[in-house]
Amino acid sequence: MPQKTQVNAGDDDIAIIHRSIIQNQHDSTHESIAKKQHLGKPTDGLVSRYINRRLSAPISRFIVSKFGDVSPNKVTIAVSLFGIASALIYLLNAPIIAGIAVQIASIIDGIDGEIARMLNKQSKFGALLDSIMDRIVDVLVLTCFSIYTLKELCTKYRIDMLMFIMFMALSGSILVSYFRARCESSMGVDPRAIGGMPIATRDVRLFIIFIGSILGLYLETLIIIAVLSYLHVFINIGIILRIADM
Repeated sequence: MPQKTQVNAGDDDIAIIHRSIIQNQHDSTHESIAKKQHLGKPTDGLVSRYINRRLSAPISRFIVSKFGDVSPNKVTIAVSLFGIASALIYLLNAPIIAGIAVQIASIIDGIDGEIARMLNKQSKFGALLDSIMDRIVDVLVLTCFSIYTLKELCTKYRIDMLMFIMFMALSGSILVSYFRARCESSMGVDPRAIGGMPIATRDVRLFIIFIGSILGLYLETLIIIAVLSYLHVFINIGIILRIADM
């Protein structure tokens, strides 16, 4: 009877060691993936490529190495909620804090895609969810920023002029995203992947809002976003038209 107990105890020890080895292999696999995977995309905008990715990639690698099998869709929702909260800070009359939060939201916005690529969890639904949540955050950020601008400048400028500039900035921002989506669905090509000029991509627009909020250049920010957004669309239409005619 004592010998049987020793055998069972030995079996338990072996099982524990086996589980420990499997867990260590699992952890080391995720750490290896996190270290080796290139997290950028060829279609990244200028701000994403040279600023945002340098900060978001280490965060994504840490999350994967620490927590392993993470759901990119849950990360998308969490990051989007932070972006929505950042926009609402403008309504609390704290533009500097709001601007910093908006830029942080822009940085961490890339985490869900980076994690999806690291864990090979890219999906059509994930891309759709990310695109929809991005548009919600974009509209809220520009709307709340515009409301704050209107409150600050309504005594210095005509209301109709301010409203027109706000509309042009908001519509231009939406048009940039719509133009890319239509190019992908109608022509099967991302304009950024064929030499399109990324002068008003989402990362650029949010970075401009961040700078404008810090410097107190609210109306100037809206004008720049409006001009760059419409230029972005018209210039890239010309580029695609030239390529289509070849």
